[in-house]
Amino acid sequence: MTERAGRKEWIALGVLALPLLLVSMDVSVLYFAVPFISADLGVSATEQLWIFDIYGFVLAGMLITMGALGDRIGRRKLLLLGAVAFGLASVAAAYAQTPEQLIAARAVLGIGGATLMPSTLALIRNMFHDAGQRQKAIAFWSAVMLGGISLGPVLGGVLLEHFWWGSVFLINTPAMVLLLVIAPILLPEFKAPALGRFDLLGSVLSLAAVLPVIWGIKEIAAHGVDALPVVAIVVGLLMGAAFLQRQRTAAYPMVELGMFRNRAFSGALAANTIGMLALVGNAVFMTQYLQLVLGLSPLKAALWALVPSVAVGGAAPLSTVLAARFDRAYVLGGAFLLSAGGFLVLTQIEVTSRLWVLLSGSGLLAAGLVMVMALVTEAVVGAVAPERAGSASALMETCSEFGGALGIAVLGSIGTAAYRSDLKLPADLPAGVADGAREGLPAATAVAAQLPAQVHDTVLTAARHAFNHSLNIAAVVGAALLIVTAVTITLVLRGTAEAKTPAHPANLP
Repeated sequence: MTERAGRKEWIALGVLALPLLLVSMDVSVLYFAVPFISADLGVSATEQLWIFDIYGFVLAGMLITMGALGDRIGRRKLLLLGAVAFGLASVAAAYAQTPEQLIAARAVLGIGGATLMPSTLALIRNMFHDAGQRQKAIAFWSAVMLGGISLGPVLGGVLLEHFWWGSVFLINTPAMVLLLVIAPILLPEFKAPALGRFDLLGSVLSLAAVLPVIWGIKEIAAHGVDALPVVAIVVGLLMGAAFLQRQRTAAYPMVELGMFRNRAFSGALAANTIGMLALVGNAVFMTQYLQLVLGLSPLKAALWALVPSVAVGGAAPLSTVLAARFDRAYVLGGAFLLSAGGFLVLTQIEVTSRLWVLLSGSGLLAAGLVMVMALVTEAVVGAVAPERAGSASALMETCSEFGGALGIAVLGSIGTAAYRSDLKLPADLPAGVADGAREGLPAATAVAAQLPAQVHDTVLTAARHAFNHSLNIAAVVGAALLIVTAVTITLVLRGTAEAKTPAHPANLP
């Protein structure tokens, strides 16, 4: 009979939520702080981009390495080391005196975050052996992670109203100190020395594969197709092929490729990537719509953007209840269809629409996708042996990073093309003004602010209608993608069981 978790394990789950919440918040907490940082440190446009992006780049690149390392040296030990790194880097970021210092501190924060995220999920795999309890624990984990991403801008806005910009970083440190005190008491240690020595070459190859691809996708999304980002993606794919070959031949691989033969595992990774693509892609449009179409302040926009999270609160537990009664594949397919319904609501948005239409569509989308995240996370963790939980968790979170980058690139690019095709500007506008307005709604808003009142209104109205059209088109594509995914994933995962992937033969005693 499978051992069931008791009160200690559930309290420990609450402890694990603390680093997860902070790591996910750090992705978005800078949204309001950048103007203050720029004014204080004299940040250039390029430095501003690196301050934003370096955290996510390093986090994505180090996840596989840290997941494999935690399996070998101990997941609690890695969690505590990550807490030290995250706390110290937060202090360094808060008191940075130059842009270079802040960029370096954000990079170390990314390393700390890469140790914390897979460690939390892998420890859940070790604490909750009963499948039903583990589903509930992972549903909570998923809700905390997505909630942190939504909460980041709001917390940043509130802190900046009362404190200096460093407070958005410094808030991490007391929480990390608390984690260092409580974790050794409540969290169990788990490691798998039979997995053998750490594969340093595999770690370098994984970093060389992930970083160029993530960077290239984001560059194409931001600036269009250019030679350098395309070369970066090609180099990353070649490094990825070298990494896979290394995993096939290494005596002690970081990633057991046999995991991918399990339909539950590989199908869940694919579903996770598509889910994050839809979630992040929609967030790009929602943020601009609230601020630049409806004219809300950044803080008010962030607060309204939290409203769909109300639906998220009940969605994750609901997914575990349904998965206990029905085949997980059908529940997952239904969750994707629910999300597609949210996109279909967004296809009906107009410039004159009430705010509740946008919020209801985004709420349906978020509710369905948090169900997806909870179900695929449990599928990934439950499909592998406990000694591989760290590397499996890291693979899932790496797919999340790829999905987020693809969401910006794919839906963002489709939206940009639709915006430009629908934008109708006065014929007598100066060429520089027209070209600026065609870059997107933020650029059009900035350009219109420099024009006389009558022309300002004409340009801004045209840009808002074109953006609304781009949102509708992106929503149509998103809905179609999620419907296809719903059908495909139901067929792929139907009847899958929690078959445990065996350890690599070389690692067996």
